[in-house]
Amino acid sequence: MRNLLRVAVMVVALGYSGPVMAGVLEDIDAAFKRGDYDTALRLNRPLAEQGNALGQLKLGIMYATGRGVPKDDVQAVKWYRLAAEQGQPIAQSILGIMYANGLGVPRDDAQAVKWYRLAAEQGDANAQHNLGVMYSTGRGVPKDDVQAVKWYRLAAEQGNAVAQFNLGDRYANGRGVPKDYVLAYLWANLAAAGGSEIGLMNREEYAAQMTPAQIAAAQKLSREWKPTPAK
Repeated sequence: MRNLLRVAVMVVALGYSGPVMAGVLEDIDAAFKRGDYDTALRLNRPLAEQGNALGQLKLGIMYATGRGVPKDDVQAVKWYRLAAEQGQPIAQSILGIMYANGLGVPRDDAQAVKWYRLAAEQGDANAQHNLGVMYSTGRGVPKDDVQAVKWYRLAAEQGNAVAQFNLGDRYANGRGVPKDYVLAYLWANLAAAGGSEIGLMNREEYAAQMTPAQIAAAQKLSREWKPTPAK
């Protein structure tokens, strides 16, 4: 979960999107990228205090990472929540992570599931994967392998390497789906291509139990696979 928080922070730190106050947002991003966090904070805080969801999200990230302000998970949660309550999906996803890990708030799996689901339903791949984890482990929801696979698949189809690894593992072990080594290899191979070392290890493990024809079929599926944009 903490690795996913780091990924989410990196994704958001790359920049804002949308037409609202684009010039100011671009200036904030430029300051952030060059490490001028004092300027980023000076430009960003007024946006956040005026209710701009992107500004609130960014300010939450600054508090979570200690960039431009002292690191403070409680303040990070405050600003994430304000953005999340406006429907900002990345803020919702990160707020779920904060609840799942007890960062700035008491650990609360039900709240984590709530925020993951809101973000997942908007197509956030990290939230989809994390919601799959909650169903897989029975945290905050009844354990449900079919639901876990559903959410892993949605994230995996967008190219989330961790979800691809987990989906491959599901096919290899027949949990929530029929056992299928061709599809297990496919998802492990895609995860490996996305930088997952465990995906690479699992791909080789699956290959040892497959026929040459099955491996060829899985490799063909891998070559033809394309990520599906979030809906």
